[in-house]
Amino acid sequence: MHRRLLLLGLPLLAALPAAARAPRRTQDPDVVFPEAGRRAWAAEVPQIRIGLLGGENEADRLGRFGEYRALMERTFAVPVRLYPAGDYAGVIQAFGARQVELASMSPSAYAGAWLDTRGGVEPLVVTEEEDGTISYVAVMVVRADSGITSLEEMRGRSIAWSDPNSASGYLIPRFALRRQGISPERFFGRTGFGGGHEQAIVAVLQRQYDAAVTWASGIGDESRGFTRGTLRAMVEKGMLNMDDLRIIWRSEPIINGPQTVRADLPDAFKEDMRLFHLALPKAHPAIYRQIERGGGAGYREVSHADYELMVAMRREEAAERRRRG
Repeated sequence: MHRRLLLLGLPLLAALPAAARAPRRTQDPDVVFPEAGRRAWAAEVPQIRIGLLGGENEADRLGRFGEYRALMERTFAVPVRLYPAGDYAGVIQAFGARQVELASMSPSAYAGAWLDTRGGVEPLVVTEEEDGTISYVAVMVVRADSGITSLEEMRGRSIAWSDPNSASGYLIPRFALRRQGISPERFFGRTGFGGGHEQAIVAVLQRQYDAAVTWASGIGDESRGFTRGTLRAMVEKGMLNMDDLRIIWRSEPIINGPQTVRADLPDAFKEDMRLFHLALPKAHPAIYRQIERGGGAGYREVSHADYELMVAMRREEAAERRRRG
């Protein structure tokens, strides 16, 4: 049974793709991992540069994506390079400068890149959760010993946003609060950026902020950080015991971020990237779990139409900043 895919009363556009589009899925029996060999598109794409979003320390990011990089290099017989950015904006800017070909983006970062490049990026596939949905949730966490048990009790207190280009760690919570008639600037006593999802959680644990927002699949065992997300990754790395945190708010489901490519690349390259990712969870499950920070059902094809609501929210946030300025 699919979870309700609404965002604050607004339909999450194409979160459940229309049957007419028949999006391919990892679970389809005819999805097969690409055969190894150099492709004709290599004349136009002599190397594959992959941008890695911030939100996790660089050594851990490079470690998680090392086998993925090597597999892609073996499969397509071209050099594959990883480019970890200090924050989400770094990858957005790299797409604009044509310095990367591929990146796994948050939905907000994808929308930002699409706006900044005037449609110069496109989504290929999105992660499908174990329950068949393609969504996750934003969660607000506080220390379990803080005495804070609800959003209302955060009035006048401090909160760490994760990244200005993060959906769960910035855009969605602010959008949700405004829809409830709450101005984040007036409601919280102090706001700031943690420098990434993990860093924002650490700031709460170290009592630098009262709360932080991050992402989670929203399904599975909460005491283990759910099935995927920042909390699950920190638990598995020994950085977090969920008994030390309390979740006091969660958003409506948000469409997962897509594997994204530059729109100006050859269609054959894009198709190979789709098939590589669609088949990856079955062909190389350990690598899939590494790059996705936990389990899931694989991937599903998506299009830009699935992210039009996120683009609209980015535009609204920009208008709000101009109004405040």
